[in-house]
Amino acid sequence: MLAVEPTAQGARVSGVLDVRAASRVREVLSDLLESTEGDVVLDVSGLDSLDVTGLAVLVAAHRRALRQDRRLVLAGVGPSLARLLAVTRLHRVLVVTRAA
Repeated sequence: MLAVEPTAQGARVSGVLDVRAASRVREVLSDLLESTEGDVVLDVSGLDSLDVTGLAVLVAAHRRALRQDRRLVLAGVGPSLARLLAVTRLHRVLVVTRAA
């Protein structure tokens, strides 16, 4: 199950970002892009896993942010998510900050 919590700069997600949770995350990111300015930071440090639908949600939000001259920043990316982003080459597209 996925949990989404607001933060000062964006949102924090924890759990599993899959096809069942994708619409919720899509809605949260859309709301953030409409109601805030500057970078939208999505803290993914609590994310256990994600599937191709979850990746698609992140890429769509990234593209929408770029159209607004903004960035979607994935913060707290752990080793397993970093490997997935590297395999899919999304680490070259998305703005990523590693977990401490």
